[in-house]
Amino acid sequence: MHRFRVWAPKTERVRVEVEGEKIPLRRAAGGWWEAVVHAAGAGTEYAYLLNDEDLALPDPRSMAQPHGVHGKSQVVDHGAFAWTDASWEAPPLKSGIIYELHPGTFTPEGTLDAAGSKLDGLRALGVTHVQLMPVNAFAGNHGWGYDGVDLFAVHEPYGGAEGLKRFVDACHAKGLAVLLDVVYNHLGPAGNYLGKFGPYFTSSHHTPWGDAVNLEDAGSHEVRRFFCDNALMWLRDYHIDGLRLDAVHAYIDRSAIHFMEQMAAEVRALEAQTGRSYAVVAESDLNDPRVVTAPEAGGYGMDAQWSDDFHHALFSVLTGDRAGYYADFGTLGDLAKALREVFVYDGRYSAYRDRVHGRPVPGLPGWRFLGYSQNHDQVGNRAKGKRLEELSGLKRAKIAAALTMTAPFVPLIFQGEEWAASAPFQFFTDHEPELGKLISEGRRKEFAAFGWDAADVPDPQVRETFERSKLNWAERGTGAHAEMVEWYRELIALRRAMPELTDGDLRNVKVRFSEAEKWFVMERGQCTVALSLAEAPVEIAAPAGSTVRLASAGAELRAQSSEHGVQEAARRVQILALPPDSVAVLVEDVQVQ
Repeated sequence: MHRFRVWAPKTERVRVEVEGEKIPLRRAAGGWWEAVVHAAGAGTEYAYLLNDEDLALPDPRSMAQPHGVHGKSQVVDHGAFAWTDASWEAPPLKSGIIYELHPGTFTPEGTLDAAGSKLDGLRALGVTHVQLMPVNAFAGNHGWGYDGVDLFAVHEPYGGAEGLKRFVDACHAKGLAVLLDVVYNHLGPAGNYLGKFGPYFTSSHHTPWGDAVNLEDAGSHEVRRFFCDNALMWLRDYHIDGLRLDAVHAYIDRSAIHFMEQMAAEVRALEAQTGRSYAVVAESDLNDPRVVTAPEAGGYGMDAQWSDDFHHALFSVLTGDRAGYYADFGTLGDLAKALREVFVYDGRYSAYRDRVHGRPVPGLPGWRFLGYSQNHDQVGNRAKGKRLEELSGLKRAKIAAALTMTAPFVPLIFQGEEWAASAPFQFFTDHEPELGKLISEGRRKEFAAFGWDAADVPDPQVRETFERSKLNWAERGTGAHAEMVEWYRELIALRRAMPELTDGDLRNVKVRFSEAEKWFVMERGQCTVALSLAEAPVEIAAPAGSTVRLASAGAELRAQSSEHGVQEAARRVQILALPPDSVAVLVEDVQVQ
């Protein structure tokens, strides 16, 4: 027996097709239609028919799409899975090391079961949270997942509902929390049938994807319910430990209670029901601290948000790239401001945007923000999907790792970054030919703004674009790749051993630098990180009593009396000599195991 229920407020007639029989649903309150079918149960395939049309449509809340986004839906029994994580408790996000991965390219097989076989390596690295790029059903076999259309269903090529549950259960058994990327700002162009059922979209606002998701117009109460129920499902039924909300700046919502605030409140209520803690992380381009400010203080209540200003500041000084939005960055001063104040653009004029952008962060801890030198967007949205190591060289990639792992933010690693993987991460799709051609052409036009030649942009529709983005695990234990893995492992171990590196107190971040001499120093308590981007060796003052804990090259310390002639040993300073393109992490008067 199964109860079929669907929201279709403007529809005059709804039927559900089960095993060739078309069964009418009765109208219920609030625009809902429902019927109990005794012959249906777990595994039953079905579809809805609206009014007098014979077009079979997938359920907007379909739990499985075994035949793709245009096919019939399938009933799933979430209670049938045998979980083994009853005693699981997720580690706090504020002390986390996040590892972002794409299920389709993380392993040669491209499945969640295959990804589960790599968990020991992530745990040994020091990772605490695995973040999955979207796993909701989308058109075709492979893609990034951000063009999903059946948001309650797991993409079948990844392993479907059972595959995701096995992956989460395996992560918990290894001590790893799981975060899931969810997309509520738009739906994909293929297989999106929501508009046939109700006012899920509004023409009052236009977005890069077309009409905006309806978060504030007539009928929006059920649209918001749709997305909140989706979020709660992942946490409750799949035991996911937290969500990453994609591009919340694309939410257009002027309601008294913003959609993000509603989402945060409902997640907190679920915590009380389940006795588990969950994290909600936003990707935001707003540079607005209200996103991560408590509702009691006038904010939206997200636990953390991605912070692109740190990435842009770091990436631009390491690579020299000034194309597109990197035109707003490029100085060590920008990097210093990002580390001390989070947002470089905090009410400051942005030449790229041609307007004033952002507002200051007032006393929030650094662990409200994620810091990274690479992620799927910043790698994949380059013309050829090149990684940082290929653009800057291994030496500077090591500098990026050191600064990211010692910054006051929660660090995020993008798959393969920890071994300077040779595989690019390119944009790939698997749409039907006509739509695919439009996407390929649009991709080339999009990159014209960065000054990139269209001929350099891989065709996302060609399967080789997808295949070349898969990680080559055989290289991980060889040569410079193995050296990079060890570098990351040591940096993560240091971060977890020193309290000042995880306290998130921005007031204790001290920075000094020389734009002319191209050196930069960040001090956090008894930890000092010094780096040089100069072409010749440089000498930098270092705190007394420090020793070199980690160095990417041959750093040397020597004692030197202060210029003021102070005789006490406690007032003597040291000089740190750094080779070109190198970084050293110094520790003062502390034992680090």
